[in-house]
Amino acid sequence: MTIFLYLVTFIGGMVSLALELAAGRLLAPAFGTSELVWSSIIGMILLYFSIGYVIGGQWADRSPHSKTLYTILLIAGVTIAVIPFISQPALSLAARGMAALDAFQVGGPLVAVLILFIAPVTLLACVSPFVIRLAMTDVRAAGMTSGKIYAISTLGSFLGTFLPNLVLIPAIGTRRTFLLLALITTVLGVAGLWRAARRRALLGALLALVILVLSFINTGPIKPQARLIYEEESTYNYIQVLEGEQGTRFLLLNEGQGIHSVYNPQALLTGGTWDYFLIAPYFNPPPYTAEQVGSLLVIGSAAGTIPKQYTALYGAIPIDGVEIDPAIARVGRDYFDMTEPNLHIAEMDGRAFLAQTASRYDVVAVDAFRLPYIPWHLTTVEFFQEIRALLTENGVVAINAGHTPDDWRVVEALVATLKQVYPSVHVISVPNTFNAILVATAQESTAEDFVANQRLLENKTLARVAERAAANLITVAEDGMIFTDDRAPVELLTDALVLRYVLGGNP
Repeated sequence: MTIFLYLVTFIGGMVSLALELAAGRLLAPAFGTSELVWSSIIGMILLYFSIGYVIGGQWADRSPHSKTLYTILLIAGVTIAVIPFISQPALSLAARGMAALDAFQVGGPLVAVLILFIAPVTLLACVSPFVIRLAMTDVRAAGMTSGKIYAISTLGSFLGTFLPNLVLIPAIGTRRTFLLLALITTVLGVAGLWRAARRRALLGALLALVILVLSFINTGPIKPQARLIYEEESTYNYIQVLEGEQGTRFLLLNEGQGIHSVYNPQALLTGGTWDYFLIAPYFNPPPYTAEQVGSLLVIGSAAGTIPKQYTALYGAIPIDGVEIDPAIARVGRDYFDMTEPNLHIAEMDGRAFLAQTASRYDVVAVDAFRLPYIPWHLTTVEFFQEIRALLTENGVVAINAGHTPDDWRVVEALVATLKQVYPSVHVISVPNTFNAILVATAQESTAEDFVANQRLLENKTLARVAERAAANLITVAEDGMIFTDDRAPVELLTDALVLRYVLGGNP
């Protein structure tokens, strides 16, 4: 009996933490994976834990019977099973809210979905105090008993921390992960009830069978989209590939409000931010020619738009692409023709790559948006110092950043940060977007240098992009916040500008 109670404790801890991680993946297609979303999830789950510990202790004192404990597990399993189905309408509403930039249409569903977790998490939090009450045979060993129970529960939580995102969701998807967690919890309750309450156990077995059947039903795409040709839930992202009428393919991640890669076999230029990375080297003092571009590093290479463009215009130069999500790299090869023999993809974090590479680069492109956010550790003085150490004498670094029509605080902060490391920083406002491309040069340079190099361009494609860039060069304040590894509140600034834009109205 005691061994089974330990098993119950372990599984309770495991499922509790697995639910927390799975909640993040459930919300990602509608809300993204920002720190704000994760803070909301963690905060609400901890609140439910606190409620559950109190209720569990009181419940155990009023009804110190194993039958009650296993019934709690049974109910918890059923409430876990309904989460992915009940949450779907709210997530669909939130997705429309994200597309319309409607804060209230986004915030309401977020709260609604988080409330869905109150029943299963609270019930699972009841398990540990309940098990302590049942396992307590000698009050003189109360400390040892409770310590052992919480240790076993924490070991279960340790497993639950890794299980969803690293194993279950990439293998069977978010919906089936919830159903599997529900099935494990329900079966555990049935096993416990088999001797104490056979009729209740039979009902639980029937419910477990229903959950099992539901897991084999294909409910279609997670997030239906017009012209969707592929979707996947990887360890890091919810991935979608869309194909337009002219055969152009688009890579969308998570909430899908930003396009991360574009591929059209008939056209090299995209009309978007990727094109402007092509002319970053020409901010060097003149004369600077295409022959001087001999190597490229792309941090956040996604499905390979920038490497493909560079290879087409600069030849088979060595290109290192860094992409933390192996699934995105595979999607790039399968759906975006990311097969350039001169391209080497490192499936790791950008900072980790910088720490281990010995290569030097003429151009470093940082396009690591998880829209609308840039990972904070890719915005700091220390990060840009690491890049500069790898640049050639005339090397440049270009970074994609976001803004709204009247709020350039993130761009201003990045300019101020880059100026701590590089003598010159230039800003291109990408037309018809909320994006800006910042170009920092290892050599001191001016906008006039770029214009002089523009006149020397012989390639018509590069000349066309350079002409658009020259027409959209802007000056921004250089007194913004300086990001460091110790303090880089880039998400806080981004949240503020997005909220201000949404609440202020948008065209």
